[in-house]
Amino acid sequence: MRHLIISDIHANLFALQAVLRDCEGTYDDVWFLGDVVGYGPHPNECVEQLGDLNCLAIAGNHDWATLGRLDAGSFNPDARHVLLWTQSVLSKGNMQVLDELEVSTVTEEHFTLVHGSPRHPIWEYVLHPQVAQANFDHFDTRYCLVGHTHAPVIFDEGDGNESTCEARLPAFNSGPQVLPDSRLIINPGSVGQPRDGDPRASYGILDTDSLTFEPRRAPYPVAQTQALMEQFGFPARLIIRLAFGR
Repeated sequence: MRHLIISDIHANLFALQAVLRDCEGTYDDVWFLGDVVGYGPHPNECVEQLGDLNCLAIAGNHDWATLGRLDAGSFNPDARHVLLWTQSVLSKGNMQVLDELEVSTVTEEHFTLVHGSPRHPIWEYVLHPQVAQANFDHFDTRYCLVGHTHAPVIFDEGDGNESTCEARLPAFNSGPQVLPDSRLIINPGSVGQPRDGDPRASYGILDTDSLTFEPRRAPYPVAQTQALMEQFGFPARLIIRLAFGR
């Protein structure tokens, strides 16, 4: 099976559409790692687009905050501004979709899916090898797929005897890469708001038969997303950062 691995769409419909065009015909289903809403101008459209896909989806912190399961006050002012706007425009039906998302799941025996980390699925950021190393003790499968940081990376535990695991940056659009014979934490990056210095939408194709992972980037019309954000009165910092992938 070939799975489209996406995370952190963040209500950026143009980015999501670009990814789906870029990988059309190359996958069998979708694994989504959370945060379909937040930051962007298309919350209803993105929830509905996700629902049209053959998709296994889990919840992210912005999804929970939109439902009121997290305190809006725990978010920075820019994120909180869009969070409150999202709550005001999201339809009841799409709220129900968010409400039904699982916090984590194990699929095809060897894959754990969470948004933040296996230790704290909704909120913890796995940004550094030290944090990743601690999290290997919190899942039992060979692989764990995470999002939340908006930065693509693979953490390789190796033989488990090192004090910290190895962080590997992916080589994008270079074809499938065979996964090493060790436990991994894989982050595909963000579809709708990358933060690794590359504004293109980030995603991956995971083949669970050949055990390969293909990191990919797809350009999308950033200016169109920015224009809508400006139209809706979103904070300038959120609008500007999309062009720089930061």
